[in-house]
Amino acid sequence: MIRDTSAQDRLIQVKPSPKKKLLWIGGAAAVVIVLAFLMPGVTRLFSADSSVSASRLAFATVQRGPFIRDIAAEGQVVAAVSPTLYATYGGAVTLKVHAGDTVKKGQVLAVIDSPELVNKLAQEQSNADAMQVDYLRAQIDARKKQSELQKGYDNAKIDEESAERDFDRYEKAYKLGGVPQMDVDKWQDTLTKSKIALAHAQADLNLGNDTGTFDIKAKKLAHDRQVLMVQDLQRQVDNLNVRSPVDGQVGQLFIAERATVAKDAQLLSVIDLSALEVEVKVPESFARDLAVGMGGEISGNGNNWKGLVSAISPEVVNGEVAARVRFEGGTPKQLRQNQRLSVRILLDHRDNVLTVQRGSFVDESGGSYAYVVRDGIATKTPIRAGESSIDKVEILDGLKEGDNIVISGTDNFKGAQRVVISR
Repeated sequence: MIRDTSAQDRLIQVKPSPKKKLLWIGGAAAVVIVLAFLMPGVTRLFSADSSVSASRLAFATVQRGPFIRDIAAEGQVVAAVSPTLYATYGGAVTLKVHAGDTVKKGQVLAVIDSPELVNKLAQEQSNADAMQVDYLRAQIDARKKQSELQKGYDNAKIDEESAERDFDRYEKAYKLGGVPQMDVDKWQDTLTKSKIALAHAQADLNLGNDTGTFDIKAKKLAHDRQVLMVQDLQRQVDNLNVRSPVDGQVGQLFIAERATVAKDAQLLSVIDLSALEVEVKVPESFARDLAVGMGGEISGNGNNWKGLVSAISPEVVNGEVAARVRFEGGTPKQLRQNQRLSVRILLDHRDNVLTVQRGSFVDESGGSYAYVVRDGIATKTPIRAGESSIDKVEILDGLKEGDNIVISGTDNFKGAQRVVISR
């Protein structure tokens, strides 16, 4: 039987070294201290709803200072007066100018050939002449009729006076016994008839005068109406010579030479280069604050000019409103049609206003809340936002100067109340 070494084994008790004991105690203390420092962060981590990296966010500090609301946009130079000329009547058009030609007010730019209209004018002029003859004839007829009626009245007057004298004579003779009663009665009847005839002659004379007056007036009104028609046709014939309404430059030609056009067809445009404006597109959110007469600044080609808002379109197109800004104090000479310029319109200027840099948080929250960052935790805080400018938002309530808030990327929070901002 082989003997083992169990008889030779013995337990040796090792006593710990005082130096190693101190190292263990120091390590345990260090762990306790580290846990004490990390405990608030760990507590915040577990109290938050989610965690988002700071690299995905943008921050800004609430500040107090001047608040300037303005609109900055690119615009293009347009003519304040740029009429488009139309054909007043159909026909073949002969152009007298070319695109880009300088023209004067009243200069003939195109001629429309319309034999139909010219012939119609001649016909109506002939009718007007005939009506004038009828009017003059009516005057002569009225005078002639009046003369005849006056003659009848005068004869009736003479007959009445003669009958009255005969009646007086027979009445006197009857009283002296020279004539019988029958003769007196006869002349009495004759006098009565003559008086009746005179009265009718007087009425006929008055009625004839009225009739003649009305007939003359009717003829005159018909002639006047025809004259107005001729004048209108003459105006249309004159408008066959298309004239420039302003001093300026021929813009665009909408037709070719000797083209046949219909009534109201576009012919050409004229640009008044003495009155230029800048047309800008303003976002709908700012358009309601715009008003005619607001001051602004126009810049380009190394120059700056003062401007005034001259017109605002009442129509919204693709979320924008067209506005025009005119140059204050005269139009610069070096500008050209459709040239691009920068425009800045001042809406409001106030001092000592609490503001923060503008960001997407305004649109995402509707200006009702913001995430305030303290000790690495973003807390959803109710606020009340005021007016907005291009780069700033007015804060009316909920924030104070020096607060640090998340201005962009809050869509990553998904509406959480508390979010840890990780580095």
